Amino acid sequence: MTPRQAHWRPHRQRGAALLLLVAVLGLGTASLLISAFGRQSGEAERQQRTLATLAQAREALLGFAVTQGRLPRPAASALDGRERAADCADAAACSGFLPWVALGVDGVDAWGKLLRYSVTPEMARAPIVSFSAVADRVVLTRDGRGDYAYVAGQDQCDVSAQCLPVVLFSQGKEHYGTAASGVTQINTARGNLDEATNDRASRSFIARPATDNAALPGGTFDDMLTWITLPTLYQRMRAARNLP
Repeated sequence: MTPRQAHWRPHRQRGAALLLLVAVLGLGTASLLISAFGRQSGEAERQQRTLATLAQAREALLGFAVTQGRLPRPAASALDGRERAADCADAAACSGFLPWVALGVDGVDAWGKLLRYSVTPEMARAPIVSFSAVADRVVLTRDGRGDYAYVAGQDQCDVSAQCLPVVLFSQGKEHYGTAASGVTQINTARGNLDEATNDRASRSFIARPATDNAALPGGTFDDMLTWITLPTLYQRMRAARNLP
């Protein structure tokens, strides 16, 4: 071996070791990125499945109204997806879980939580008297200043200014909700006031873009809401000639 060859071998070895280290670090970074992307993709897929489940439930509610002349009452319990047997005495009695057995649909979201459901009592009685029945559910959001603003409905609901007949929603992945087993999920967040409102609401609900920023007005939020407007409900029922 010449002196020149002896002089360059350590440099080549150090260079190879450096390239190997870069390659290992690159693989590690790629693995982390793939893992994170997979988690995000999986979560997005669950959100899409939940939206599809809500859409299916919404359509089933309209189908029920067309055939029965009314909307269904909430589920009998977290373990019984049939309708409650008794007529709704008030707004609270007409709020609970989606009656999935009565509707023939999946009653849970992609995180295994039961879908929530609230219906105007007058809309859960047949026949619905369209010229006098008042839909009284409302949905609010928060504006740029964090103040509440109506998305659907208004302060006072009456025959001339109707609100919503029904609201249904998923409580999302985090915090509140009830599993299909009937076990209630404990809220582990702080300051998530809007999620807390939806969890106990019987008439006024909140819809906002999902966020994990606890500093925003209303706190973190991942509930997913949908609803049926009164014109849509009446249009379907009139088409079926099932609305007095």
